[in-house]
Amino acid sequence: MASPHFVYSVSTRSIAEVESDFSPSTVHGADLRFHGVVRDLEGGRPLAGIDYSHYETMALKELDRIGEAMGAEFPGHLALVHHVIGYVPAGEASIVIRVQTPHSAAAFEICREYLRRIKSTVPIWKKPVFVGEEVPSPRP
Repeated sequence: MASPHFVYSVSTRSIAEVESDFSPSTVHGADLRFHGVVRDLEGGRPLAGIDYSHYETMALKELDRIGEAMGAEFPGHLALVHHVIGYVPAGEASIVIRVQTPHSAAAFEICREYLRRIKSTVPIWKKPVFVGEEVPSPRP
């Protein structure tokens, strides 16, 4: 989905795949990328990865809402968000947020706010998969 300043996706595509499609920024001086990486410990237990699921219709509506609000509050920026659904092994990114702005301070502020809103309102759930547990099969 997209608006003039905000593009988002939620799918089984890896962050590396999505980033390979990024074009260089030629308009903005700041091009910030945040990667949310799966840690290797949860509650002191070794983690193999996280299995992410979501309520697709509601997640996409909420991302639309976030994009509209952020565009009104922070005009002049561009943003891209991709969240992986399915199993993500420890050490790999499950979310990327790319923010482009004329100046770096605004890029950091806007990126932080996108992450805060996504984590607090978008229905994406995580199920830890601990070392020794069966790793889920890839989703189609």
